[in-house]
Amino acid sequence: MRVLLKFDPWKSPYCPCPPKYSLNPYTGCGHACRYCYITSYIPNPFNPRLKDNIVKRLRIDLKTLPKGSIIAISYSSDPYTPPEGKIRIMPKILSLISLFDVKVLIATKGVLVLRDIDLIKKVGNVVSMTITTLDKSLAKKLEPNAPTPNARVRVLEKLVNNGVNVSLRIDPIFPGLTDDEKMIREIIEMASSLGIEHIVSSCYKVKPDNYRRMIGVFPEMEKLWHKLYWIDGEYIHGYRYLPFKLRYEILSIVRNLALKFKMKFNTCRDGLRFLDSPGAYCDASHLLEKRD
Repeated sequence: MRVLLKFDPWKSPYCPCPPKYSLNPYTGCGHACRYCYITSYIPNPFNPRLKDNIVKRLRIDLKTLPKGSIIAISYSSDPYTPPEGKIRIMPKILSLISLFDVKVLIATKGVLVLRDIDLIKKVGNVVSMTITTLDKSLAKKLEPNAPTPNARVRVLEKLVNNGVNVSLRIDPIFPGLTDDEKMIREIIEMASSLGIEHIVSSCYKVKPDNYRRMIGVFPEMEKLWHKLYWIDGEYIHGYRYLPFKLRYEILSIVRNLALKFKMKFNTCRDGLRFLDSPGAYCDASHLLEKRD
């Protein structure tokens, strides 16, 4: 049974990124973000379990990959989910991948990524990290088991200072909750001060399960969100989207601030590719370095 699968962004026509493979060492994720979409297709989603014989199966799959392939780790489970601190599977995975002519994109909220900097440099040297808000109390409600925003900022600083190419994801943005221009500006100013040159952003997309969790934590938002998503919004490929005009307005704020601070910008599956910086992609694949 393969562990490297061709990445299929839920058949969304809004994804413009280059073809790649996805690798999820764990099933489920311990960060338990309220807005997470994996609860719609992964049983017991917030209890991360290491996949059986992951390294052996990965070795078999790697032998079949075309040279120069891109592997994204991970889109359905953070590779640095809390159990990774004890299990330590990522060093084994990255060491194995470094033996093949392929490149890796890592997406995470985890501070453990710092442990593997030397290995990350060998396999493409790109890390994408998400910060939805710098407000510690708000972040705790949104992402109860993830590292604090301040902890992630310190990780970003160390990654940049160690020569890692970093993409910062302000993703997702929640209307009426985290779409305030001042809040967004604080994140982008922080990123710019650290030397980060790429920003990715998207608007919250609703599935019934993540919506129930979000309303459970933010009951005061139910009236607004019901109107925006169920009455005025759009249903696209299994998700409820904000109205196009509002998506455009919110993400234009992020884009304009990113460009003001001389950073490249991408949207992610929002149907607004005309806002994207030329030559940049939301998966940060344009930041990949050539392998020796």
